[in-house]
Amino acid sequence: MYLTWLDSNSWLIELAGKRILLDPWLVDDLMFGNAKWFFRGFRSHDRAIPENIDLILLSQGLEDHAHPATLKALDKSIPVVGSPNAAKVAESLGFAQVTALPHHHVFTLDKTVKVQALEGSPVGPTTKENAYLLKDLTQGTTLYYEPHGYHSPELKKQGTIDVVLTPMVDLKLPLLGSFIKGTSSALELAQWVKPQVMLPTAAGGDIEFDGMLIKLLSADGGPADLQKQLTAKGLATQVLEPKPGDRCEIPLKMAV
Repeated sequence: MYLTWLDSNSWLIELAGKRILLDPWLVDDLMFGNAKWFFRGFRSHDRAIPENIDLILLSQGLEDHAHPATLKALDKSIPVVGSPNAAKVAESLGFAQVTALPHHHVFTLDKTVKVQALEGSPVGPTTKENAYLLKDLTQGTTLYYEPHGYHSPELKKQGTIDVVLTPMVDLKLPLLGSFIKGTSSALELAQWVKPQVMLPTAAGGDIEFDGMLIKLLSADGGPADLQKQLTAKGLATQVLEPKPGDRCEIPLKMAV
């Protein structure tokens, strides 16, 4: 398994010989509703779009996961799998093969990678977006992703998961509290599924931010804090912190 972090929640996952582009934001700025004054994420240079993508995987329909400018720049013949909200975005942008994956449903990519949708982050009072459990059907290795730290207790039934992509910080707003829950939820998740490796997502990488929202945010925790907590709990999980753009081979011990 190889993982390339492309900033924020954007990843290139290489699993079972397939290249999966997860929640890509690679070009142009990030804003919500074009309100630059409220929130803006930007880079000094756009990221190169990876080649030979087999699948685009989208966890949410919001701009930081289904980034319109990036999706417009991608080949519309690439299959897309996403939450129902994300699938609507992809369809509106002209992708030819779009699969909406509700919770507990499964998509299989060329008989080599199984993608299972699980309950993820809440959006509004009644809707939850997707988390994903990916399985390499050729070797049995597994990867779990949820970008805001909302992990369903049903994961307890999944057994061991080899690799986890999850936030490791809390991002808080006054009065509203944490909208990214990384500190306690990452530790709890590790106790549930006992991963070999955990990597932080929802971090900035090479991105800069400005706008009114940024002035209100506060952050707690981090990968180093989580590693200390894991060790204190007697867990052998290794926390890795890849640099943006670096292709990392994930060290996994195969089951005998």
